[in-house]
Amino acid sequence: TRALDLLARLDPAAPPKVVANLDAMSNDFAEVVLGFAFADVVSRPGIDLKTREMMTVAALTAMATAPGQLEFHSRAAMNIGVTRAEIVEIMLQMAVYAGVPACMNGVAAARLAFAAVDAGKT
Repeated sequence: TRALDLLARLDPAAPPKVVANLDAMSNDFAEVVLGFAFADVVSRPGIDLKTREMMTVAALTAMATAPGQLEFHSRAAMNIGVTRAEIVEIMLQMAVYAGVPACMNGVAAARLAFAAVDAGKT
């Protein structure tokens, strides 16, 4: 599907893991959630994927409630060309607009993502 193809661009290993995790809730959970997120919104032509991932990292940092998603999207962002320096700048920007505690949570997730990329884990 279009949603899984886009998810594979972010992390080639993600689609089977994400589908298995979501479908454990219900047979169509992955189709509904991924279809909306990736096929209906993220794949829209108005903003390129790199920018969308930078926005996602910023939003998840500001939320400060989804560390697993933030770590995943930090890795995904790097997989499609976002630099570590850009991720650091996103964290600094979020310190101003979302607060230092949110920034610190973002830094922790980014460090995990950096370590995963360094270890060759996408």
